[in-house]
Amino acid sequence: MLGLRAGAAAAAAATRFLGRRVPALVTPSSANMASHGHGTVSCLRLLVRADVSQVADMSKPMYCDRVDTPLPDRAYKDELSAADKSLKQKEKGPWNQLTQEEKIALYRLMFRQTYPEMKQPTAEWKTVMGGVFIFLGLTGLVVWWQSVYVYPPQPRTFDSEWQAKQVQRMLDMKVNPVEGFSSKWDYEKGHWK
Repeated sequence: MLGLRAGAAAAAAATRFLGRRVPALVTPSSANMASHGHGTVSCLRLLVRADVSQVADMSKPMYCDRVDTPLPDRAYKDELSAADKSLKQKEKGPWNQLTQEEKIALYRLMFRQTYPEMKQPTAEWKTVMGGVFIFLGLTGLVVWWQSVYVYPPQPRTFDSEWQAKQVQRMLDMKVNPVEGFSSKWDYEKGHWK
């Protein structure tokens, strides 16, 4: 029982600690939308005050513009103005009496964006490419740092003088003279065949 109380106390302390320090609770999809110029986050309405964050109640109907969800749970506009209410009354009558502007206004009461507006390309590729280049740059810095400070100096066998002496030694020993290394050296003229 004591362990349960201690665990609950630790969880409460962690909640208090995080509650004071987390400026906003943002899901990856809402952060993605907000970072690419979509202005407001339509799926989650975030209420952010000085140091308190609240997220919308997920059990209530929410509005969300998505291509794969053609009919959101609720209309885009909750509170209607007097002009909107009269337009909704006019909607109940025959639609051939409505003007094109009124039909568009009725659509905008129900939906925030049209399908072509939702399918417009975004500048997300710029963010992705920026992240890729930052990652590659940081990786290059780590590789450079390791080559300078971590790895030992190259062995002397990597020097061009040493390799030239090694080749000459192999030729002098006539290593693999039938089909290998020494078979490609002309011993009479003193150069490669």
